[in-house]
Amino acid sequence: MLDLLSRLRDLVAQTSLELSETQLKQCIAYVSLLDKWNSAYNLTSVRDPKEMLMKHVLDSLVVAPHLTGNNFIDVGTGPGLPGILLAIYYPDKHFTLLDSLGKRIRFLNQVKLQLNLQNVTPLQSRVEDHQPEQGYDGVISRAFASLNDMLAWCKHLPAVNGQFFAMKGAAVQEEIAALPDFVKVMAIKNLQVPELDAQRHLVILAKV
Repeated sequence: MLDLLSRLRDLVAQTSLELSETQLKQCIAYVSLLDKWNSAYNLTSVRDPKEMLMKHVLDSLVVAPHLTGNNFIDVGTGPGLPGILLAIYYPDKHFTLLDSLGKRIRFLNQVKLQLNLQNVTPLQSRVEDHQPEQGYDGVISRAFASLNDMLAWCKHLPAVNGQFFAMKGAAVQEEIAALPDFVKVMAIKNLQVPELDAQRHLVILAKV
């Protein structure tokens, strides 16, 4: 645990992110739970907790400075990526973590309980079946289908001034070229994940 905590401190120090000691420990507790549950539930293909720090924790947290609003939904959250990490970073914002698989929601409920995350609501549903009473300020997706598919399935989720925050890899321009006409690109942010040898982008979109 101390090894992981020290490693996480080193990685965070290479970014502009600011996490308290409590937040760092919550991130490590999350990684420990993910590692523990992974053997039975197969939640992630990343098996090494040290690798999880870079490929899951930092890869999720680098989005945090670009989020605007207070009420978010993480669609296709899987084991809570990026939603759990963003909820740790922003205790005053609320995150609905949506996934269709019961085993992932069971895991997320356990994470919520053990990390005492009051600002998280795990929700088992297909994204097209989820009809919120009020729209979200932000609809976040990571490794969730193409931009076109994400927008088709999620277009009912943002509030009037809400936005889509799509975390993408290298081939982002091809997907942007094929966007439907009901959205416009507000920004494309280059994300720098310390020590990760892969391109990361955040595409921010709004309904026209």
